[in-house]
This record gives sequence, C-alpha cells and structure tokens, in this order.
Amino acid sequence: MTLLSARGLTRRYPQPKTKLFEPARFTTALDDADLDVDEGQAVGIIGESGSGKSTLVRLLLALDTPTAGTVEFDGRRVEASAAARSLHWLRRETGIVFQDPYASLDPRMSVGRIVAEPLWALGIPGDRRARVHDVLEDVGLEPDMADRFPHEFSGGQRQRIAIARAIVHRPRLLVGDEPLSALDVTVRAQILALLAELRARDGLTLVLVSHDIGVVQSLCDQVVVMKDGRIVEEGPTEMVLLQPQVAYTRRLLASIPVIDPH
Repeated sequence: MTLLSARGLTRRYPQPKTKLFEPARFTTALDDADLDVDEGQAVGIIGESGSGKSTLVRLLLALDTPTAGTVEFDGRRVEASAAARSLHWLRRETGIVFQDPYASLDPRMSVGRIVAEPLWALGIPGDRRARVHDVLEDVGLEPDMADRFPHEFSGGQRQRIAIARAIVHRPRLLVGDEPLSALDVTVRAQILALLAELRARDGLTLVLVSHDIGVVQSLCDQVVVMKDGRIVEEGPTEMVLLQPQVAYTRRLLASIPVIDPH
C-alpha cells in the first residue's frame, strides 16, 4: 500500500531584482518531482549538494509550501499552507531526524523534556514520563538520562536522543535528512543498526537522505537519484547501485567513497 505520494512537486524561490523594471527571476530548487513510498519501505535519496534532496523531504513533510504539485499521506491530501493545528494529523504520523544532533536539540531543556515535546505538542494522552523512559531504552540510553542536558552527551548519544524524540509518538513514517553524516564511522554503524532494528520491530516506513552509499545500500529497498532539482533515476537499490542506467548516477557512484556500515 502506498503511504506517501507526491506528484509534480515544484519549488521555486524568487531572486532579488538587480534592475527596477526587469522581469521576476526565480531559482528552481525542485522541478516536477513524482515519488511513491510504500508502507514499510525504506527509500534512500542520493545526489550532490544542491540537488534538491532536502527541499523534497521538507515538502513531503509540509515544512515548506510547494510552488506547484501535491502530496498525499495515506490517501489524504497534505495542505502545506494550512494552519499549524490543522496539520497535527500529519505530525502525528511522521517524525524527522536532522543532520546535526546538537543543533536540533534545545540546550536549555532536559533530555526528558526534549523527547516528550511531541507528546505535549500533539496532545497525546497517557503516562508521558513512562513513554519517554521506554523510548530512551529503545534507542540504547538509560531512562535516568532524562534528567540530564544535551551538552552532557556525545555526538552519537545526542543523535539517539534526536531519534527518540522523532519516534516517541509512534509515527508511521520516519524521515532522516543526513542523520549520520555528522557522526564518526563507529557511531554511524551503531545508529544504522538502531534504525534497522526500529524498522524491523515497529514496521516503520523510512525515507533517508544520505551521501553515504554504504548506508543506503545497507538500509534501503529503493533508491532515488536527484540532480539539479529533478529525479533522474529511481528503482530497487541493487539495480540502481550496481547497474545504473543514467550517466549522472554512474558518475555519482564513482565519485562518492563507499563506507562499509558494518
């Protein structure tokens, strides 16, 4: 079953005028992108910096408004321009992990408050403290760490905290925007194993933006290749990575060092 679907997604940003009467100019960050993600699937999005990967995931999660095109989640239209409260249903179903774990965590808040934030924001009932303790254990941290602050943890531990916050409300879709690139190789492998475990145990659907082909090859069923704001190739991971059909994909694979996640 298709969980997430995008059709004709386009995002253009106006450029400042250099002359008074010149016509409006735009920069196209994403151009006419179509994407389907099945429930339980793991999809990797690869491409050079500036290829439109992060723009695509921001539009998929209604963190930005498309210039054109549509997004549907489980058959329901996502209205990115709607009021924040009217998107609570989407926030309830999705979670996101960003590249820099320290920058994405409020240093003034305890880990317990950080992880519990989605529960409060989305009005999810139940014993929130118990849920925070459970999810900290799920990501390999001790429950008593809830009283500590982000600066007291290593980079890998902070990324585990970020993952805990992203899954504490039990979303169906987890999106990672370069969630492993700021970590060293050993910690990266640990986080990769954690994501694989959570996906297998909870049936998570995963969309992963990554420069690391080894990570994508290890974790993802499907691969999407982007260049200059367009999807230029997509398909099963083995087919795209071992038998790429597009010259750009072949150049990309040749230029990116492969890191063995194991």
